[in-house]
Amino acid sequence: MWRVTLKGLLAHKLRLALTALAIVLGITFIAGTFVLTDTLHNTFTSLFGNVYQNVDLQVRGVAQLGSSGGSATRNALPQSLVASVRAVPGVAAAEGSVQGLNVQYVSPQGKAISTGGAPNIGVSFDPDQRVSALRLAQGGPPTTPHDVVMDLGTAQKYGFKVGQTVRILLPFAPPADFTITGLARFGTANNLAGATLAAFDLPTAQAILNRVGTVDSIDVVTSPGADKARVQRAIARILPPGVEVVTGQTVANEQTSAINSALAFFNTALLVFAFIALFVGGFTILNTFSIIVGQRTRELALLRIVGASRRQVFRSVLGEAAVVGLLSSLIGLGLGVLAAMGLEALLGAFGVTLPSGPLVFEGRTVVVCLIVGVGVTVVSAISPARRAVRIAPVAAIAEQQTEADIPLRRRFTWGAGITLVGIVALAYGLTKPLIELVGLGAVLIFIGVARLAPAVARPMSSVIGRPMAGMLGMSGRLGRENSMRSPRRTAQTASALMVGLALVSAIAVFGASLSGSAVSSINDALNADLIVTPVSNVSGAVPNAVVPVAAAAPGVTASSSIYTGKFELKGELNTLTATSTKDLSKTVNLAMAEGTSGSLAAGQLLIDTTTASAKNLHVGNVVPVTFAETGRSTMRIGGVFKANALIGRYLVSDGFYRAHYASTELPVAVLLRTDGSPTAEAAVTHALSGYPNLKVQTKAQFEQSQRAQVNQLLGLVYALLALAVIIALIGIVNTLMLSVFERTHEIGLLRAVGMRRRQVRAMIRSESVILAVFGAVIGIVVGTGLGIALSSSLRSQGITDIVVPVSSLVVFLVLAAVLGLIAASWPARRAARLDVLAAIASE
Repeated sequence: MWRVTLKGLLAHKLRLALTALAIVLGITFIAGTFVLTDTLHNTFTSLFGNVYQNVDLQVRGVAQLGSSGGSATRNALPQSLVASVRAVPGVAAAEGSVQGLNVQYVSPQGKAISTGGAPNIGVSFDPDQRVSALRLAQGGPPTTPHDVVMDLGTAQKYGFKVGQTVRILLPFAPPADFTITGLARFGTANNLAGATLAAFDLPTAQAILNRVGTVDSIDVVTSPGADKARVQRAIARILPPGVEVVTGQTVANEQTSAINSALAFFNTALLVFAFIALFVGGFTILNTFSIIVGQRTRELALLRIVGASRRQVFRSVLGEAAVVGLLSSLIGLGLGVLAAMGLEALLGAFGVTLPSGPLVFEGRTVVVCLIVGVGVTVVSAISPARRAVRIAPVAAIAEQQTEADIPLRRRFTWGAGITLVGIVALAYGLTKPLIELVGLGAVLIFIGVARLAPAVARPMSSVIGRPMAGMLGMSGRLGRENSMRSPRRTAQTASALMVGLALVSAIAVFGASLSGSAVSSINDALNADLIVTPVSNVSGAVPNAVVPVAAAAPGVTASSSIYTGKFELKGELNTLTATSTKDLSKTVNLAMAEGTSGSLAAGQLLIDTTTASAKNLHVGNVVPVTFAETGRSTMRIGGVFKANALIGRYLVSDGFYRAHYASTELPVAVLLRTDGSPTAEAAVTHALSGYPNLKVQTKAQFEQSQRAQVNQLLGLVYALLALAVIIALIGIVNTLMLSVFERTHEIGLLRAVGMRRRQVRAMIRSESVILAVFGAVIGIVVGTGLGIALSSSLRSQGITDIVVPVSSLVVFLVLAAVLGLIAASWPARRAARLDVLAAIASE
């Protein structure tokens, strides 16, 4: 039986290739994801290991908020502590350093240099290479308040040279010009994961970053032969409360762990899209093997006559699937490296910059891909294999083989039951929320709908095919009849496309709802006429010097600065928003449900209605809070406001905020109210012309920028989902090719009675369009429902408007028809080129 299986595969190489292609693409995506994330992990591990290879110990503040790793919030250290550490026996060198964000270069063209998501970092440069993370590649260190060392990556990208003057936008002072004295690498990399680096001497960096008299950490190198553990204990004894000393390896591990945590989400997101592609590929394989079993009815019955048992037939079909899965997985693994480079390029096109390094191909990648590839193929072939077992030996002598099907009532019962369970799981997962349950619910809904689809395949094919029958005449009518001939096959072929377009439609509804909610929330949240924000929404901030300049511009009557920071409430980490109270009502529409906004001036906390309900909090309650700078305390709730997208969940006054946060905190936006004069916007823009890292927008422009951000994210998701749609189209091609093979005799007779090649091609194409439109209609309906459910479940997170983008859904439907037409090109040409006499003679 094993030899029979292999000979059957070799006898149908084209069928093997088309069946394998769906799995090849999915496994390629999985392998590419693992290769890319493993490469990034190795790159960052090597990078931080190289940076801290000479640092034996580091003195730093104890973690105040967040985890204890590299992402924790820590307080600054007094600079006087550097001398005390340096005096500890066994310490060869001890140097303090500072670093901060929003130190941004201006390009030679006068534009702020943006990094596509990575931060603009300012640091102190330590010329002692034993403790410095920066390695000079050209030039020398900064020695005066007007010197800067630039990272080599930025210099190469924008053409900067040693000795050249560069303008830098500073967070706590007006922009200034600096002389580039050197170009440096971060460890062995040209920069830090795409970030720009501006390095100054320590006094200058402290002044620029508002760290005068303090340092962020102290790097220590021990004397040769010294006992590092003993030196660490000696340093610990002289440290004040709230300060700790750890090994350099600990710091490197924490930085690597923080990066890996971010990569874990990135890896999971890409794998989700890869498994979606494989899930769609599973429908394609199921349909292909179902058709193959139907076409091999006589062959399988003959095997039963000559002694093959039911178990052997079952194993034969699954063996064929296993071979296809194995070969597909091996090919997919080979293409994984190309996929990794393609994913990196795709993310780069959407503004995500990743560091480069040697590609890493782990053994785990091979094992996972082989298990998944073979597993998906075999599982998808189980149902056709069971159908093959039920073929009676008498079928070997039957003149016609009919395609056995599950009774309609049984199919409807199972389909409705699976769909109902999926809906319940999805609803429960969205309310908790439990993302795993949401995924399971969606999968069950797709499987249930796929089982229900044959019940409507015949009437829907009839309706969809009627216009083509009118336009194409006999070719259109035959294509329509062919689609109606086998409802199960039509439904199974369309199911793959149904899943792909359902996901695309769900994302479209979610994106439209998110965009619509953002716009309406902005209208409800803002009274301001102009909004000043950073060009970079990821890590940017508004320099302190900008606030008085913008407020003094002609036509401006009121201004408010918006701050955000982390704090803990009842032990839970949250985001706290702060704003000035003087002109609050003129710039922010704060609708109070309980209490008054005047309580902000008394240092009290305002919360939104959603938080008040979820945490059972009321005006007058006292809650425990923790701030990084001032530690644990309590706050009284002074009011409850209606949901406001700008403010978020928690609000305090800017005075309270500055008293409890580091002096290095900057506004994230400035809201301006004008007198309504048409020149006010131009006046503010002119006043801030020296800050190319900022943008001045009207409320309408701000709304448009929010839409643009949503659309950019949707574009990336659509690009990743495109693979699932492509696999679905491969399924249509595969089905049509097998259908042409199955109907060779029929096509030969049609050609013999006068049908032209052009009419044969039109018949196959019309059948393909019906399949594609049928799958698209079901997919759009299911996807719209999923999108509405997802958006509704996030109402408390700010999605207040449910928007169904009808125009986009219509475009998807038309695009599906076009893609169906394209998918039919090869099978249609193959059918048209059949030799008439040979086709008539075939069985």
